[in-house]
Amino acid sequence: MSDEDESDGKSKRARRQRLRAARARKPITEDAFNVPNMLTFGRIIAIVPFCIYLAQDTRRDGVLAAFVFTLAAITDFFDGYLARRMGVVSVLGKFLDPLADKLIVMAALVGCVHLGRISPWFVALLLGRELAVSGLRAIASSEGVIIAAGQDGKTKTALQMIGIICLVAAYPVHLDYGYLDFGVVNLVRVGRFMLYVSLAFSVAAMAQYLRLFAAAVDAKVAKNT
Repeated sequence: MSDEDESDGKSKRARRQRLRAARARKPITEDAFNVPNMLTFGRIIAIVPFCIYLAQDTRRDGVLAAFVFTLAAITDFFDGYLARRMGVVSVLGKFLDPLADKLIVMAALVGCVHLGRISPWFVALLLGRELAVSGLRAIASSEGVIIAAGQDGKTKTALQMIGIICLVAAYPVHLDYGYLDFGVVNLVRVGRFMLYVSLAFSVAAMAQYLRLFAAAVDAKVAKNT
């Protein structure tokens, strides 16, 4: 078999696979009502009560806002897990899941800037990083390159979630565990520290993503030449 025949056979098989995938794909209206996507919609809707509680700037409302944010963070884990477990990973879910994450995180950080709990420069840097990574992912996707999230990115997300919860709860608490008495802890300072550390991991994750993206594109170019 010549190289041309082999190439033609591969392209036909690829077209057949794409056709099968297109036939198997459900309409977006149907995808919207599966359990994982409903959880994602719930996370987006939760932004409204979260912002209302946060804007009150009282101890009680801060705790309620932190509780809503924590529930949203938990659903972020479960919607991805259930989508894979139930075999209902969808195009709509791939779009909505990261969007919901960014919306609630940005809502929390902008609200905390307004309340004077975090510096505007931090939010500007974080937003710039997220926009840069989103742009890279769009380019990678157009090039057919898939890059999994690295450990730095996962650490960044965990630190960010904990830091935001501390900033939102805001008020000093007395930590006492049996014989261990940590005294009064200022949650705003703890939250700022966690977020500043998360920024370092965020920059490291972006650098790693850039390296992997460049290596994947170079490998693809080398394969096609």
